[in-house]
Amino acid sequence: MKEFSLNGKVAIVTGAGRGIGKAIALTLAEAGADIVAAARTEREIEKTAAEVRQLGKTCLAIPTDITKASDIQQMVDGTIDKLGRVDILVNQAGRAGGRKPLVPLPDYRPVWAKDNPDFLTPINEELWHLVMNTNLTSMFLCARAVGPHLVRQNRGKVINMSSFVGSKAYPYQLVYSTSKAAVSMFTRCLALEWARYKINVNAIGPGYVRTQMTEPILKNEAARERLLRSVPLNRFGEPREVGLLAVYLASEASDFLTGQTIYLDGGMLA
Repeated sequence: MKEFSLNGKVAIVTGAGRGIGKAIALTLAEAGADIVAAARTEREIEKTAAEVRQLGKTCLAIPTDITKASDIQQMVDGTIDKLGRVDILVNQAGRAGGRKPLVPLPDYRPVWAKDNPDFLTPINEELWHLVMNTNLTSMFLCARAVGPHLVRQNRGKVINMSSFVGSKAYPYQLVYSTSKAAVSMFTRCLALEWARYKINVNAIGPGYVRTQMTEPILKNEAARERLLRSVPLNRFGEPREVGLLAVYLASEASDFLTGQTIYLDGGMLA
């Protein structure tokens, strides 16, 4: 269907070196978009770029620290210089915050943390700022750099990566959950600011998806079974499934959708 085609579009995908970010880059390319793959690790984004090119699409691999405004501006300037435009911004780069209490809990340790010495170390300022800068401030910086181009075009799509834990509270995930909840509000506010320019701003909130970040948990049989019991569809998501949703949000098919966080979580929040 033509409404789902991304032919002629240019998409910037942060965190495109592996996992969900790579899957999004590849599915957008399958739908017809040329891709800018951005991440800190050049080797990983070069692999993504090679796979995109095998699909017959152009791909620039631009090493970028998405916590630095100067790096982001260089990424956007390089995109405009070499590809002439930007139509889609996918703010996917992020990091976990660990499972830690805010302050020491000397008389309590959950069963799952009995062999985890890290649990005894409370959250410090360094971790707080690292997670917030990576998961939230980076989106502000990327949107600020890309925004003027989308406004001039009077058209564009922004897709931010939230999480189901941004809507449902869990203990010992205070930093990560707070950052993802803020992403959803950032999405809603920006959607209202840019609506008059026909720019759609939405977010995806994945549940448990098979990636390198979740692999250690999924390899633990007891932890895996415990998590599966919380997913009504009784399975974990795949990165490509997130990519397929991103294609919808990046395409004309979603032109009447903005300011929303869509939870792709197997029914967990239901």
